[in-house]
Amino acid sequence: MTASVKIDIAEDTILVGIGASPGIAIASSHLVNRARVVAIERRIAAEEVQAEIEAFEDALEKARKHLREVKDQALQEGLSEHLYIIDTHLLILEDQMLVGDTKDLIRLELVNAEGALCRVLKRLRRIFDSISDEYIRERRSDIDSVGDRIMRNLVGEVRETLNAVAGPVLVVAHDLSPADTVQMDKDKIVGFVTDVGSRTAHTAILARSLGIPAVVGLETATSLIPNGLPMIIDGNTGTVVLKPSTETFREYLEKKKRYDYLEKELEEFRSLSAETRDGHHIVLRANIDLGDEIEEARKQGAEGIGLFRTEFLFMGGNGPPTEDEQFEAYREAVEKMAPHPVTIRTLDVGGDKFVPEFNLADELNPVMGLRAVRFSLKEVKLFRTQLRAILRASVFGEVRIMFPMISGVGEMRACRQFLEDAKQELRQEGLGFSEQVPVGVMIETPSAVLVADLLAREADFFSVGTNDLIQYCLAIDRGNEHVAYLYEPMHPAVLRALRQVCQAAESEGIEVGMCGEMAGEQLYCLVLIALGFRELSMNSSNISRLKRIMRQVPLQEIREMLERIIDLPTAAEVSEALEEEMLQRFPELFGLPEI
Repeated sequence: MTASVKIDIAEDTILVGIGASPGIAIASSHLVNRARVVAIERRIAAEEVQAEIEAFEDALEKARKHLREVKDQALQEGLSEHLYIIDTHLLILEDQMLVGDTKDLIRLELVNAEGALCRVLKRLRRIFDSISDEYIRERRSDIDSVGDRIMRNLVGEVRETLNAVAGPVLVVAHDLSPADTVQMDKDKIVGFVTDVGSRTAHTAILARSLGIPAVVGLETATSLIPNGLPMIIDGNTGTVVLKPSTETFREYLEKKKRYDYLEKELEEFRSLSAETRDGHHIVLRANIDLGDEIEEARKQGAEGIGLFRTEFLFMGGNGPPTEDEQFEAYREAVEKMAPHPVTIRTLDVGGDKFVPEFNLADELNPVMGLRAVRFSLKEVKLFRTQLRAILRASVFGEVRIMFPMISGVGEMRACRQFLEDAKQELRQEGLGFSEQVPVGVMIETPSAVLVADLLAREADFFSVGTNDLIQYCLAIDRGNEHVAYLYEPMHPAVLRALRQVCQAAESEGIEVGMCGEMAGEQLYCLVLIALGFRELSMNSSNISRLKRIMRQVPLQEIREMLERIIDLPTAAEVSEALEEEMLQRFPELFGLPEI
């Protein structure tokens, strides 16, 4: 257990972090040691190399053994829909960039196993930090978790197990792994807070699926909060209250009752149609990384996959996945989701990030560099292999192909030509595929917005990636703490860009959807429907929440609401007006009456 310094904490001390998993939990704190192990690098003699490699292999096997035990426990407790996360960690333990490179450093640089592993982990973190897609970038936490597990095994440090905690308590830790979260007994661990983390890390995703309230990114929680301190966490707002007063305790107890009631109510929405009160249907789909996530998506009521990120297929082994390996992954997803469609996005990273043998030089500005479709059009063999695999999977269900970061008609036509070439090759080889695979454009750049009317003539559908579009549109990097506050989804420029895309799609009679983070936010869903979006794709845990909102309002009222805010001149005014509208319509969701 982490040693804590005696700190005099005043009543109702407030800490603010990131609301990673919604819900309110009230209990005493329980500190656990999840700080990273400090590795000490030392030189070794040539005759020590084999012993260090064997120590590293032993640490790997101990990590595998523990993760398999966690997986078995999850199966016994009926948590099969979450096993893909544990499987991801098991795959990382076989990854050539982690395992092979560490062994190579031990042999070639004559450093001990801990030092070699530390170097490799630092390099992998730099690779992930350079990725523009926030969701993929946050998979760095999986590398951290696996690396920490191996390092602890190397130095012989035993982790405190959470399944032995006597509850009910609120766990306070520097960080928690997905395996930690899977092992949590909800009757004993009613919530958790961490110094680090994000909403899109696998630990947060698991916490949301399991219904465990969590606040992450508090930075100093473990140094401030002593063991046994009464506290409240609000995973909806990211607020943590230390040593709550009687009045605050009563207020949050009432909020908790209301929230728990609303969450129970959500279950009945899973099987209901996603439509406005007057019957206008909105397609709600799920974003996934692996086919194993489809079971949870279907359970939550997803009508297909609006974004299948294919990057994870390229994260391991000794090189890019073969055509057959990709085909099997796509086929599995398509069969599991049938009869609903699966939208597969082609590779959306720079080649040096996941395909080491290309060894591209570091770019000064990778977000605007050789990435996404630009990389695919340069590395044509890789691109053609992926297109062939996707086409072959189309025999087994409805498949849609989506090209990321298209900036103009020229790129779209080039991609279509590669697709036609791949089709011709398959015909000549006698391999089956569907001739009617819809092809879409991911709208992520201002140039794509400005020529959306032209792109709409070339594409079968649009899907807006708001994470990048907002950054490019407002010229800000939300990963930069100095300007992150300027990231405003309700900025008038963003709203006008979205409206222009919807109008262009409507004029040409093609579908328009959204697969960025904005699509899953309750606050924005009515605005998006009013703008003309008829497909929203998100983390599947948000689907029922959006159904609950849209089913209460007729389309005409939604459009009238948009008219009241669309021409306001600043992001602050738009946000304030929208929040007021939503609070009036849904006080139980966006606010609580005074107590």
